[in-house]
Amino acid sequence: MKKYIIAGLLAWLPLAITVWVLRWVINLLESVFDVLVQGAAAILPLSTHDVLHQLVEIPGVGVAILLSLLLLTGIFVTNFVGQWSLRQWDALVSRIPIVKSIYTSVKQVSDTLFSSSGQAFREAVLVPYPHAGSLTIAFVTGRPSGTVAEHLDGEYVSLYVPTTPNPTSGFFLMMRRADVIPLAMSVDEALKYIISMGVVAPTAEGLASAPQTTRPAGL
Repeated sequence: MKKYIIAGLLAWLPLAITVWVLRWVINLLESVFDVLVQGAAAILPLSTHDVLHQLVEIPGVGVAILLSLLLLTGIFVTNFVGQWSLRQWDALVSRIPIVKSIYTSVKQVSDTLFSSSGQAFREAVLVPYPHAGSLTIAFVTGRPSGTVAEHLDGEYVSLYVPTTPNPTSGFFLMMRRADVIPLAMSVDEALKYIISMGVVAPTAEGLASAPQTTRPAGL
């Protein structure tokens, strides 16, 4: 009986987790939409409040409106006028005390992570961590710069070493490029490998590393 229960669990678990994640995302979008509706109700005439409350009651309307808003915003900010408007908005927010520190920091991180021209999380590598006798998968996030780079002798790279099975926490490291082993593995494959604690192994091609000359001495 135990064997059959486990087999049934394995059959339903992927679907159950998928549904749970989708429900979490939808509930999050609906919550954001509720906040926007409440803000709109505070500035719009009372005659519009009934319509706003009816929109909130219709399932899926909030998700559809927010996705449409994101799409239209993306189209707007990718043209000349939108980019100019975005720069003016950034300049305005950057003049507000306290707010500018939070906004600027979040914007720098989000631009680095999600920009199509950025290089963050574009390369999976092997690094000697937590000691020289072991290896783990890390992601190249860039190169040290500023006053940090002035104290480094040679070529270094910035790395993010995620924890398992939760890759949203981890460690930031700076290592010599010569001590980093490039992997012919996509970021998605590497994340699956990390989250599954090594159970979901990538393809043989994905595990192929760079030439032996790039391996750190002693490994």
